[in-house]
Amino acid sequence: MKQKFHEQLKFLREERNWSLEELSKKVQVGVEKLAQYEKGELIPSVQTVLKLSTALEVPASNLMDGLQA
Repeated sequence: MKQKFHEQLKFLREERNWSLEELSKKVQVGVEKLAQYEKGELIPSVQTVLKLSTALEVPASNLMDGLQA
């Protein structure tokens, strides 16, 4: 079963023991916005998904698949 984007994002961040602040610094996206992504309240742009995938060291397709679920 594929995870939804927001679930996967939170899982990957927590798996690395990163706070929202740490991820925010790595991807240069505000903490509030990241929190909204993790709650499923906001959908990130493709550019932001690419930044997140780079920081989290996962293929962008892993995150993009969750957006279509």
